[in-house]
Amino acid sequence: DLSNYKVANQNTGLANYFRTVIQTDLLKFCKERGIDLYESGLKIHTTIDKNLQQYAENAMSYWMDSLQTTFSKSWGKRNPWVDENGREIKNFINRVVKRTDHYRKLKRKYGADSDSIDIVLNLPKKMRVFTWKGEVDTLLSPMDSLRYYKKFLQAGFMAMDPHTGNIKAWVGGINYKYFKYDHVKQGKNQPGSTFKPIVYATAIENGYYPCYEVVDERRTYETGGTPPTWSPENSDMKFTGEKMTIRKGMAQSKNSVTAKIMSLVGPENVVAKAKSLGIESELAPVLSLALGVSDVSVYELVGAYSAFANKGIWTKPFYITRIEDKNGEIIQQYVPQQKQALSPEDAYLMLHMLKGTIEEEGGTARRLDYQYNLLKNGNEIGAKTGTTQNYSDGWFIGVTEDLVAGVWVGGDDRAIHFPSIKYGQGAYMALPIWADFMTNVYNNDSLGYEMQPFKKPRKPLSVTLDCGQYSLLNLTGADSLLQRRLDSLSVDLDEEGIN
Repeated sequence: DLSNYKVANQNTGLANYFRTVIQTDLLKFCKERGIDLYESGLKIHTTIDKNLQQYAENAMSYWMDSLQTTFSKSWGKRNPWVDENGREIKNFINRVVKRTDHYRKLKRKYGADSDSIDIVLNLPKKMRVFTWKGEVDTLLSPMDSLRYYKKFLQAGFMAMDPHTGNIKAWVGGINYKYFKYDHVKQGKNQPGSTFKPIVYATAIENGYYPCYEVVDERRTYETGGTPPTWSPENSDMKFTGEKMTIRKGMAQSKNSVTAKIMSLVGPENVVAKAKSLGIESELAPVLSLALGVSDVSVYELVGAYSAFANKGIWTKPFYITRIEDKNGEIIQQYVPQQKQALSPEDAYLMLHMLKGTIEEEGGTARRLDYQYNLLKNGNEIGAKTGTTQNYSDGWFIGVTEDLVAGVWVGGDDRAIHFPSIKYGQGAYMALPIWADFMTNVYNNDSLGYEMQPFKKPRKPLSVTLDCGQYSLLNLTGADSLLQRRLDSLSVDLDEEGIN
């Protein structure tokens, strides 16, 4: 609750990025009503939980400090802005500086006199800079300063209650004073494999179920566009030739499996499903969308996943509950927008799919169990990691019964990234922030977030989650599309012993 809204120093205190988002919304609200935001004494009630916000900020700071050290060491004396072949992009900083306000002001002042502009940009001056160990006074030119700051990895984090839509924590970046850009809602990036659950949700809605099998092999698809064909690689550039369930395929983040499913359900249907799950960013209706090539925000993606934990009901993430005047009279009340995006059964099947990243052999989020011990006391977590081309973005989204949270980590520019997948992947870049946050949330009993399994739909499932039962019936991959008709099987809703 950010009651008694005061325009204090935005650079200090809790939830800086969030307060700026609120301020922007309130300025618009007040302008429409002829109210002076700063003199009216408005009282703003928000959904942010101070404890969760503090845990989120602490988790991000702790991990990003460590990750930055790893990032700097991995590049050594080389600059981290490189092309697709790993070669440094020449004149990168010269191009970046031309996008700054400082350069535009100099341009207005000096016009075509580029020599004068260069002199000013390369003249050292006293300045205070951000470091992970605290602020440091130094002597740098504007160009050196830009070069210095571009080497920092950025991050965005959001947590919400999937049932109410209440946003509980919002961390838009690593340090608001020095990096004002918000990476929760303002920033959009390629989601990579964190987009795959939307492809699988479309498939599940169309009769494909967790036990449906696809061969992990190289395939070439006709695109009907430019280029005319598409042959997706797996992240390790290998294909096992193994027939695997789509649950295992998603757990191991096999591009070959997702691409096959995308070709079966169709890109237009996946785009429509993404829209129903609250993704408003423009999505290209092409096969490669399956691998997360269209930019989305943390805000959108966390909101989309929340429907899986809310019986298929998508609730628009929101953060202001009501606005009161100085006398305590309510002048605006907010009710979250909701719609049924999936059936309760399909939403539960998606939770089962997402649990696979921790339960299946080779799952990309198994560390949540063996390293962070977050599956104790019968707790269930659904999760997905995401990594984009050239390791530019690392994502992690985790779903629990009462909390859904997502993390993005990457450079200010797509050309700035880790040199290899060893560290340049969502499981390494982003997962630890989520795990640290959730560990602290669970450890604070007063918050009321208990370790617990996902609640099952009231109706018995029309499919079994035990894939072994299908092999006993000697069903082929195509036959498993008829899973809805297997009501005669005794379906164990408790899932005990199912991995």
